[in-house]
Amino acid sequence: MPYFFYIIIFFALVFLLSTFFTVRQQTAVSIERFGKFESIRHSGLQMKIPIIDKVAARISLKIQQLDVIVETKTLDDVFVKIKVSVQFVVIKEKVYDAIYKLEYPHDQITSYVFDVVRAEVPKMKLDDVFVKKDDIAIAVKREVQESMETYGYDIIKTLVTDIDPDAQVKAAMNRINAAEREKVAAQYEGDAQRILIVEKAKAEAESKRLQGQGIADQRREIARGLVESVDVLQKVGVSSQEASALIVVTQHYDTLQAVGQQTKSNLILLPNSPEAGNEMLNNMITSFTASAQVVENLKKKSEQAKS
Repeated sequence: MPYFFYIIIFFALVFLLSTFFTVRQQTAVSIERFGKFESIRHSGLQMKIPIIDKVAARISLKIQQLDVIVETKTLDDVFVKIKVSVQFVVIKEKVYDAIYKLEYPHDQITSYVFDVVRAEVPKMKLDDVFVKKDDIAIAVKREVQESMETYGYDIIKTLVTDIDPDAQVKAAMNRINAAEREKVAAQYEGDAQRILIVEKAKAEAESKRLQGQGIADQRREIARGLVESVDVLQKVGVSSQEASALIVVTQHYDTLQAVGQQTKSNLILLPNSPEAGNEMLNNMITSFTASAQVVENLKKKSEQAKS
């Protein structure tokens, strides 16, 4: 009798445990009765008839991601590997379709991605693939969405996350980019050198202009000083010719004095003898007198011609 009682308790516990079951959050369960679909159960504590009912399938209602790598060729005959990430979720109201209409959803989505990418990318050049990757992602989502919705799946988003050309193509592209950057750098360096040359030439021109202006101002002041000196000498009875000669001789001796003060100078001023000043003065007076006579004769000839 005690053994029979224990057996009854054992089967009662088994029956009880087989009756109740739990479904986790964001999960759906399919219940079948004698192999035929009975119902869909969602999260929480659920009941079923032991032996008669069974949990046939469990499916996640969370958002899932599938990464698909497609190798294809572009319009300019470059082989590239494109990685497409597809985010999808089971539609809560279509759990039955997701379980019973499609056995391998990942394989199905992968097939559609391959089909779209290999239809779109060969229409583009390699540079356009990088620029229009969002267009490729949109085309993939549109195609996969229309097909998978029938099976109870909703496509949340598709992303082209990587575009990987052939290794030789990448090396060639890097060489092209490096050459282009070197070209731009050379242009900038050339422009900088040109600007430096132009600015240097402008600075030299300005320096020469200022130097010339300084010399002109210096000579103007010397001339003004000479005029004033001549005027002073004329006031004491010295003629303009004698005054000019005297000033020249004075400047000659001032120059000799300045040269003598430079102990390291190799300059020799000729003539530099004491008699040179008297000879220079006489020569200048003689030349001035001859010049005045020539001017007088020219005036006379001009007056005769007019009469």
